[in-house]
Amino acid sequence: MALLLWLGSQLSSIWSNISILAVFLTVFTLLLDFMKRRRKWSHYPPGPASLPFVGTMFSIDFHRPHHSFNQLQKRFGNIFSLQNCWTNLVVLNGYKTVKEALVHKSEDFADRPDFPIYEHMGYGKNSEGLIIARYGHAWKELRRFTLSTLRNFGMGKKSLEERVVEEAGFLCSAIKSQEGKPFDTHVLLNNAVCNIICSIVFGDRFDYGDETFKKLSQLFQNSFNEETGFLPQGKAAEENGFHYSNLRLVATDLFVAGSETTSTTLRWALLYMLLHPEIQSKVQAEIDKVIGRERPPTMKDQASLPYTNAVIHEVQRYGDILPIGLPHLTYRDTELQGFFIPKGTTIITNLSSVLKDKTVWEKPNQFYPEHFLDAKGQFVKPEAFLPFSAGRRACLGEQLARMELFLFFTTLLQKFTFVLPEDQPRPREDSHFALTNSPHPYLLRALPR
Repeated sequence: MALLLWLGSQLSSIWSNISILAVFLTVFTLLLDFMKRRRKWSHYPPGPASLPFVGTMFSIDFHRPHHSFNQLQKRFGNIFSLQNCWTNLVVLNGYKTVKEALVHKSEDFADRPDFPIYEHMGYGKNSEGLIIARYGHAWKELRRFTLSTLRNFGMGKKSLEERVVEEAGFLCSAIKSQEGKPFDTHVLLNNAVCNIICSIVFGDRFDYGDETFKKLSQLFQNSFNEETGFLPQGKAAEENGFHYSNLRLVATDLFVAGSETTSTTLRWALLYMLLHPEIQSKVQAEIDKVIGRERPPTMKDQASLPYTNAVIHEVQRYGDILPIGLPHLTYRDTELQGFFIPKGTTIITNLSSVLKDKTVWEKPNQFYPEHFLDAKGQFVKPEAFLPFSAGRRACLGEQLARMELFLFFTTLLQKFTFVLPEDQPRPREDSHFALTNSPHPYLLRALPR
């Protein structure tokens, strides 16, 4: 009996010590979390209440973050703060705010946060490519070299335009082979746009049925979904970012950023033509008048096709392809509209709030090509049109993307009328978000004109 009493007292003592230790560890953990999350700066942007450990994560719908940002903008203004666990984030909203940050204070907001997915994919910390590379000398040298190489390979020149026109012809042939039956344009559009990058990187295009091309396209599609011998030689070059791992990542950047966004924009364009047949008819009438139905469109025709050009730009605006862009990181301590933002803060530029800024656009939540036309029907481009972002991190393939969108879209509308299949429901106009805003799958019929 005495032994049992002794054992009982010992167990009670142990449980008491465990309870004290648990309380101590809980208090210590909570204090540590508080120290990590507390804001040490005056004039730091306001934001929703931050919960222990998770921060403000429950304030965001990660399936539609730009919609959450728009709601928080109404509560806290154009600049507000969030906390992803222990990571500080600041979200910028509206044209004036985003322009001030990315254009007027471009270097302050030029850095990038770490992207762990690239280490997971097998790339080292010194292999960052162009899109997600940290800001500094190596990134500047690599971006300058890439732009120069793209120009040497034809970007902005007649030779590349001819490649796009040729590829548009192959695309039309593939669509014509559908014989007016319902089909999904996703794969064909992606193949056509991807072939332009292939012609730059590899020097040639692929047939759409080529098995290697199918595998390549799928791999880049998967890598995009995972991301939510022309090099100089020598050690000095490697220190400036010119090494094999970075070459692979730069090529990946060109394919992923240069194909997915453009093909997604074209999918939106055809969807809007289905939903707005009167706009499709006006585009075709303008094309028939200026170009006719036989001669392929060229970039010289762009100035003579103001309505068609306006429709393409409105697709980019209303489609909102990259609603929150890629995150930036403050390169140094900075101030923005009276708020202090310390070095190393992750910055989210809510481009959706720029493309649908009520202070700029007459009908921000409608598909309205007249946003890009003046009173005389001539094309105009408001400064708030920033689908390619702005500043030092602006898309380096913007010029190529504009060429592709104009030539592919104009050629498609010249050769076909796109209609809804009779037995299909009206396609959804809302988007699916996975870094880009893409349309839900839909079918159409392409009727030769």
